[in-house]
Amino acid sequence: MGRVTERRRIIRIRDGAVSARPDTLVAEEPLEIRLNGRPLAITMRTPGDDFALAAGFLVSEGVIAAADEVQSIVYCAGATADGVNTYNVVDVKLSPGVEVPDITLERNVYTTSSCGLCGKASLDAVRTQARFPIADAPPVSVTPELLASLPDRLRAAQRVFDRTGGLHAAALFSEEGELLDVREDVGRHNAVDKLVGRALRDGRLPLSRAVLLVSGRASFELAQKAVMAGIPLLAAVSAPSSLAVDLAAETGLTLVGFLRGANMNVYAGEHRIALEAPAAQG
Repeated sequence: MGRVTERRRIIRIRDGAVSARPDTLVAEEPLEIRLNGRPLAITMRTPGDDFALAAGFLVSEGVIAAADEVQSIVYCAGATADGVNTYNVVDVKLSPGVEVPDITLERNVYTTSSCGLCGKASLDAVRTQARFPIADAPPVSVTPELLASLPDRLRAAQRVFDRTGGLHAAALFSEEGELLDVREDVGRHNAVDKLVGRALRDGRLPLSRAVLLVSGRASFELAQKAVMAGIPLLAAVSAPSSLAVDLAAETGLTLVGFLRGANMNVYAGEHRIALEAPAAQG
């Protein structure tokens, strides 16, 4: 299993003073995800929670939606000449009767840690029909004050970030603000997949009463992953993309961006934010 962090020698310059010292970096290695033995995708990720990452990825692709749809997830021998297991190849075997999608055209691509959408045939291929319609989810209501408290709680839970400064994070909170789970990864989409994959393996999908917070921007893909997991509210400390806003409006997802202190923008689904009525003007 690869390490989460690695050490490298650097030259450090501070106020004109030069010194040589070791520095802690976040590890980044490729993970090949196979489906029933066939290559599906390769993503650059921080090693760890690889089975959850693979399961969460398949949830976001609309392949699976329940733990019993997966028969097994195993590491495969790597591509080295001596057949040593590199722990960078994972094979997901679906349970008997679960439909295996035609992955030859839709996916089977290389993705980077900054872009999980690269290689999609079209945006239509991404807008997979969700099995957990958010419109059918139980009513969820959170206050702006509760949302404002979440980024600091996420930051406090980022253990690897404290050592490297180079990881994205995603966290699930209850509607009362309880931290349910947090994952870190060099790729923001991987961090969300790890959250969703762990929830699937624990039998907790759909996450219909959860709030998803991400440490960066809210891209279309992150909004899609929230929708596919049945998450009704996605909040980000940075900006959303226009497609993320469009998808939120189409699916009923509550989308909050620029969540910084008491300030935030609500781009869609404002009915889940417990806002005070504006003062009457006389």
